[in-house]
Amino acid sequence: MENFAERLPLSRHGLDRACAQRADTEFLPTLLTDPATRVLWLHGGNAPVRQGRLQFASFDSVQYDDAAQEGAEPRVLVYLGKSKEAHVVLAIARRDEDVERLGEFISGGSSVTQGEKLQWLGLRDVAATLSAEDAGTFVEAIAIANWHSVHQFCPRCGAKTVVSQSGWVRECPEDKSQHFPRTDPAVIVAITDDQDRILLGANAAWGGKRFSVLAGFVEPGESLEAAVVREIQEEAGVLVTDVTYMGSQPWPFPASLMLGFTAKATTSTVQADGEEILSVKWFSREELAEAVEKGEMNIPASVSIARALIDHWYGGPVPEPRVLEN
Repeated sequence: MENFAERLPLSRHGLDRACAQRADTEFLPTLLTDPATRVLWLHGGNAPVRQGRLQFASFDSVQYDDAAQEGAEPRVLVYLGKSKEAHVVLAIARRDEDVERLGEFISGGSSVTQGEKLQWLGLRDVAATLSAEDAGTFVEAIAIANWHSVHQFCPRCGAKTVVSQSGWVRECPEDKSQHFPRTDPAVIVAITDDQDRILLGANAAWGGKRFSVLAGFVEPGESLEAAVVREIQEEAGVLVTDVTYMGSQPWPFPASLMLGFTAKATTSTVQADGEEILSVKWFSREELAEAVEKGEMNIPASVSIARALIDHWYGGPVPEPRVLEN
């Protein structure tokens, strides 16, 4: 059977991040004068994609966009790392009208056929079909962009922070504090009982039809294993044992690291908390497959670690919903 880690499209490696070079104040500016530098643009969380591959702009696209917005805040640029071919820098488009103009830098002015049309797509739309390098690059870009968008002011004194260390630090000019990107750890767990059924819950935010394995954030001063036990008891009223780590996947929506586990239930009685989780149910493989195929319930998309945990228990991909013929 396929290795569990191979089911995690957002955990694949991207670039050599060259962390030791980021602190050099001349490192990023020098790269932006090098014609070989590739720029990945994001707009509203979307990146340019053509024929299943990320598309990169020329380095002069950054100069164009800044010049077109005189008086705007300094652009956030982030060094993402080095591929086999070139260094890659992240830039963020501020306005809708920039996207069309940027397409010319990305296409290099060449004409394309309809099948090669450039599209701006989200990570969840394309991650499963991207190469390992492209997927890793996209995940890194989304995660660091999300952090910059909500950490523009010093949490200590409220002053406007400035970007340093090639986009990986924000510094406060008033109290001289440094602030680094954060990641919130969360546990996500496939629980089985003595009949090898899996426990799935319907989150209130999903409308009651979509079922998934249970998950929750790790609290301060809490171990991962303790978080598993607490979350499952809180959300489903089930006590678990034999907590086993399976693998991890970044989930930059906005800043989580999902840590996947399996666990064994010591009792089969379940009780949803009624607030976050509307319903929890045990499913055999046959029951789950039938409910999904008939469209009676939805399960997570293949890009998520939640789906990977479900498929791992199932023994392969859960059948997709049947398409009814007219």
